[in-house]
Amino acid sequence: QVQLVESGGGLVQPGGSLRLSCAASGIIFSLYTMGWYRQAPGKQRELVATIVYGGSTYYTDSVKGRFTISRDNAKNTVYLQMNSLKPEDTAIYYCHARGGEIYRESWGRGTQVTVSS
Repeated sequence: QVQLVESGGGLVQPGGSLRLSCAASGIIFSLYTMGWYRQAPGKQRELVATIVYGGSTYYTDSVKGRFTISRDNAKNTVYLQMNSLKPEDTAIYYCHARGGEIYRESWGRGTQVTVSS
């Protein structure tokens, strides 16, 4: 059974930093592209960043230069380092995995990030 468990969310002031983690189990981690999505109140879920096994990354324009996605393949964990946070980054952040020998997608339950003074 696939499990993606996020941690690291919280309340932070504008300009601050947070590091999200997502621990994956029940999958062959090397076969999966890992990503982070977010959903703000009243908005659709949007892609934030992805990372493939070899380390290539993608970022949505609004987070480029501020967020960094990384993965530790030995620990089956993906991270999202978020710097220079803005109020518009406030959302529930979801971990996402896609791939596998038989293609499938899985989601974590999400972690709340609130950027406010």
